[in-house]
Amino acid sequence: MFGAFDPELKITPAKGKVFNPETDLFLEVRALPEIDLISESLEDNALLRYHGREVPITLKGVGDKFASLTDFKSLLIDGDIDIEKDSNSYAILGLGIANNLSVNTGFIFPMQVYVPKRKATVNLSNPRNAISSVYSYIGGVFRTNQPIYDNNYLIVPIRLARELFDYEKEVSALEIKLKDDASVHSVQNRIQAILGKDFLVKDRYQQQEESFKMVSIEKWVTFLMLCFIMLIAIFNVTGSLSMLIIEKQADVLTLRNMGANNRLISRIFLFEGWMISIVGGIAGVILGVLLSLGQQHFGWLKLGTGTNFAVDAYPVTVVFSDLLFVLFSVLLTGFLAVLYSVKYLAKKWLRG
Repeated sequence: MFGAFDPELKITPAKGKVFNPETDLFLEVRALPEIDLISESLEDNALLRYHGREVPITLKGVGDKFASLTDFKSLLIDGDIDIEKDSNSYAILGLGIANNLSVNTGFIFPMQVYVPKRKATVNLSNPRNAISSVYSYIGGVFRTNQPIYDNNYLIVPIRLARELFDYEKEVSALEIKLKDDASVHSVQNRIQAILGKDFLVKDRYQQQEESFKMVSIEKWVTFLMLCFIMLIAIFNVTGSLSMLIIEKQADVLTLRNMGANNRLISRIFLFEGWMISIVGGIAGVILGVLLSLGQQHFGWLKLGTGTNFAVDAYPVTVVFSDLLFVLFSVLLTGFLAVLYSVKYLAKKWLRG
């Protein structure tokens, strides 16, 4: 959902809003062989106005290479990606902004964008002198199905953004596309080593850190809930072992007559309890993997029949490390439950 809008790597300043992209450090970055292209962007808050209707937006000025940076063209639902033609500037706005302003491509009147002047002081008798404004025609409408973009972002040429924000060559970010055979993590570390602590180099996961943290928290909460259910199910193992010890009193007496002590008898029940946990844990993991792979490839569990979802079926993926962690948790819980059953509950039945 974010891949068509977010670049593979994004360089931003650690402090402040903008930086000069033409220093020696960035020349060294541009020379890296793994980089396919770099696009400059300038982003800040603004107010968009059209025929008396106003909406606060995030204005993003982009360079000529923006169209090749990501698969942004696939997000367009109307218009085209060309934001400069016939000496006019065109804007591509999110679907939420278009709905709020009741506009669409083909409207003959331009929109007006307002921002406070960076270097001006507000004169209360004439506050309009402290505001800069530019005009831009509607060139296209995009939809990412992400409110953070659809309801806020307006894409314009970086020349227009610099004129509005009163910058000459500064940018707020450098967005990078890598070659097909390049490792994102490796290039990210190399760029970070070149630029140092004054800049942040983020991959797509880090650019949407809050969203992925929310997904991660949801995942762990789900795991904890299932662990609670598993703890309840463990009582079945404890109860089964207790009943088994009671039922096998005649066999226990036979083993004692043959020379077995309480320690050996306890180990027999302990081993049986562990076998129940191991077989149950492995069988559960296998069944879970089969169900997850089936959902992943066939989409048995649907989210709905409408078009409000980015995917039709509930999304799952099988991660090997998660399987090991789940299996370890099941076996550890089962081991402790069996150990408790044999050590405490069986004392009264295993006395010689």
